[in-house]
Amino acid sequence: MLDRPHPTPEAPTTDCFALARQLSGRHFIGGRYVAARSGASFPVVNPATGEEVARAAEGDAADVDAAVGDAARAQKEWAKVPARKRGALVHQCAAIVREHVEELARLIALETGKALRTESRVEANTVADILEFFGGLGGELKGETVPFDPKVLSVTVREPLGVVGAIIPWNVPMLLMALKIAPALVAGNTVVVKSAEEAPLAVLRICELLNRVLPPGCFNMLSGFGPDCGAPLVEHPLVRKVTFTGSVEVGRIVAKAAGEKLIPVTLELGGKSPMIVFADCDFDKTVAGALTSMRFTRQGQSCTAASRIYVERPIFDRFVEAMAAKVDAMRMGDPLDEATDIGTIISPEQFGKVRGFIDEGIATAGATGRACSALPADPALRKGLFIQPHIFTGLTGESRLVQQEIFGPVTCIFPFDDAEAVLAEANGTEYGLAASLWTNNLKVGLDLAHRLEAGLVQINQNLVVQANLSYGGVKSSGLGKEASLEAMLEHFTHKKTIMVRMD
Repeated sequence: MLDRPHPTPEAPTTDCFALARQLSGRHFIGGRYVAARSGASFPVVNPATGEEVARAAEGDAADVDAAVGDAARAQKEWAKVPARKRGALVHQCAAIVREHVEELARLIALETGKALRTESRVEANTVADILEFFGGLGGELKGETVPFDPKVLSVTVREPLGVVGAIIPWNVPMLLMALKIAPALVAGNTVVVKSAEEAPLAVLRICELLNRVLPPGCFNMLSGFGPDCGAPLVEHPLVRKVTFTGSVEVGRIVAKAAGEKLIPVTLELGGKSPMIVFADCDFDKTVAGALTSMRFTRQGQSCTAASRIYVERPIFDRFVEAMAAKVDAMRMGDPLDEATDIGTIISPEQFGKVRGFIDEGIATAGATGRACSALPADPALRKGLFIQPHIFTGLTGESRLVQQEIFGPVTCIFPFDDAEAVLAEANGTEYGLAASLWTNNLKVGLDLAHRLEAGLVQINQNLVVQANLSYGGVKSSGLGKEASLEAMLEHFTHKKTIMVRMD
């Protein structure tokens, strides 16, 4: 039984408000809940109502040092556990998450404003899937024999790096945390996660759930702000690997700090993902795919959102109208309501940023911004951070809305006539995370797929990140891969060569 100075329920609960209060003011270090060393905390706000639902522990360098110290001590013993046994334990963790899917879904909907049915429940189930996937890969931590000399036995072995510092964002915090901790743990590392300040609760609950299986100190969770908690984690001398998901600007800071220590770093950063639609596409399937691609049910708060859509001219007008009609039919409302399709923006700061982009687009000469769906009428939601999805036409390629990541429910649609010209447009930003092509001409589709500057290109679909599919960007969208066997081997182990003279 875990030592819980601040008890949370043993069994799953659907009362997310009570659970949020019970999680208040705590990190999870060394197998138990602890308060911040300073005693400081900050509010966690329900973005659908503006009400404070909990407090989060405000971590600093002292908390980081305690968590990393515990993780470093635990790692020495964890690395001795056979790899398949480590994987089996992570697989057991997946089973616990599955038992708590509804609880986690409601908790993440409460703190992020993501709709329960269309987003939050899906994310909670995906966490379990990721843990199951990596839990089965312990036996793949294989070395090689090297034909160096017949008189010398030369082999390579895969060894863990040590303590991994993981920094996660607020848009899909549970999923992105799972993509970091699962391969790291199976590979024999221990982990200290810093949660996003806007969404610390569900990941904290997952940490406690997994600690029912994992040895104390293997998986630790801190909350706090970047300069005070994130930076000390990256800079800590015992942290031997950093994996970060967030903005390009902060990613550069993380990379620089890791470079000073000469430790490896994985960065999953921003995106401005193009969607290219040809006239020969399956029209209805493609319109439906545009809604999925833009991640409207997540309020566009996704690095892979199709925020630039290029449509071949013969179907351009029809496509815009059909897409707008589909978005109009989506219901915006209370994230905890099963009838809701679209929830809220995460925070007042993000709301202001997205609103600024929309206002700029509307004020642009020659551009048209179409607001879709309807704001909720419920008076209880009048303070909620709801923004209508916007579809823009008539913008130029130089527009800030086209070049910069908005991270909101805003997409820009353009007509095109020539495949080569649209390829140049699609590649014409600093980003290179994801892209999609929609055509029944696979020769054209595959040709463009090879030439698009993106780490993930999909044809006639645009799925979110999935376990067993290598995921990661090029250019300013990041370094390294996640979600695959490759990610575990290349980013959470190092290869050691061992040579034995036989004569």
